[in-house]
Amino acid sequence: MKKVAVVILNWNGAKFLEKFLPNVLQYSSDYADIIVADNASTDNSVEFLKTNFPEVQIIQNKSNGGFAKGYNDALFQLEHPYFVLLNSDIEVSENWIQPIIELMETDKKIAACQPKILSYNEPEKFEYAGGAGGFIDKYGYPFCRGRIFNHLETDNGQYDDNTEIFWATGACMFVRSEVYKQIGGLDNDFFAHMEEIDICWRMKNLGYKIMYCAQSKVFHVGGGTLPKKSSMKTFLNFRNNFFLLFKNLPSNKLAIVIIPRLFLDGGAAIKFLVEGDFKDVWAVARAHFAFYFSFTKSRKKRKSLPKQTTVSCIYQGNIVVEHYLNHKKLFSKLNSTKFSK
Repeated sequence: MKKVAVVILNWNGAKFLEKFLPNVLQYSSDYADIIVADNASTDNSVEFLKTNFPEVQIIQNKSNGGFAKGYNDALFQLEHPYFVLLNSDIEVSENWIQPIIELMETDKKIAACQPKILSYNEPEKFEYAGGAGGFIDKYGYPFCRGRIFNHLETDNGQYDDNTEIFWATGACMFVRSEVYKQIGGLDNDFFAHMEEIDICWRMKNLGYKIMYCAQSKVFHVGGGTLPKKSSMKTFLNFRNNFFLLFKNLPSNKLAIVIIPRLFLDGGAAIKFLVEGDFKDVWAVARAHFAFYFSFTKSRKKRKSLPKQTTVSCIYQGNIVVEHYLNHKKLFSKLNSTKFSK
C-alpha cells in the first residue's frame, strides 16, 4: 500500500475514464494507488475498466448516493494516510502529487489542500470549481481566488503562492485520512455541491488549516455530472448553502446571517424570474422548503458539532454587493483587511 490513494468517483463516466485515466496513471502510479469508486453506473464503466485498466482497483458502491455518500462508502474502506478526491473529468500534470504531500507533511495541522485548478478548455484561465483556492463571505457565498461568481481570471502567475484558504475544491482535494474519518467524512445529506465547503469548515472548527499549493496544477472540464445551467444544481446550491450555514455558524452569528440570506435569496429568485428562468425560481423555493422540512435533523447535527467564534479566511463583506454593485471582478480588488485571521 502506498501513502496516497487517488480515488476517482465515477457515475456513468466511461468517456471521461477513457480520456483522462491514462494521464492519471502516467503521472501518479509511482506515488499513489489509483482507485475508481463506481457509484452504481448503468453504462459500461466497470466493464471498460476491467478490460482496459486491470491495474486500477475498483470499488463498486451499491447505489448512487451522490458525491458525498459515494466517497464515504469508498474512503472508509481504505487505510492510506492521504486521500485524493479526484473528479473523473480532470487532466493532471506531471509532479502534481508530490508538492502537496510535501506541504502537508510540514504541518500536521494542514488537514486538506488543493492544487491550482485551470480550465481544460481554456487552459490560460482558472476554472470555476476551485481556481486558486476557495473562500466564502460572511453570508456564506462561495468564491475563489481567480473566480468570483461567473467571472474567470486569466492565470498570469498572480496566485503562485502557497496560502491558507477557507475551502479546497472537491474536484481535486487532498485530505488526511485520519482527519476525514475523525469528523465522519462528507455529509451524505448534501448529495452533491458544497459538501467540500462543509467538511473544510468542520475541519477549521477543530483547529485545522486548509491550504492551496501553487506548485501543483490540474485541468478541469467541469459540468461532468450536472451542467452549469441546471435547475437541479440551483436547488442543491441554495439548499446546501443553508445546510452549511446552519450547521457551522456560531450561535452569535446565526440570526444575523440567516435572516439577510432569506432576503438575498429572494433577490436571486427575482433575478431568475426577470431572466425567464422559471425552473430556477422554483428551485430556489424548493431549496428553502427542503431546508425548513429538515430543520430537526439539521438542528441535531448543529448541536453535535464544535464551533469557533472566529474562523480564518472568511470575507467580512458581501461578495454580491462587491461584484455586482461595486464591479469588483478580480479577487485582488477585494479589501484584504476584511478577511478574518
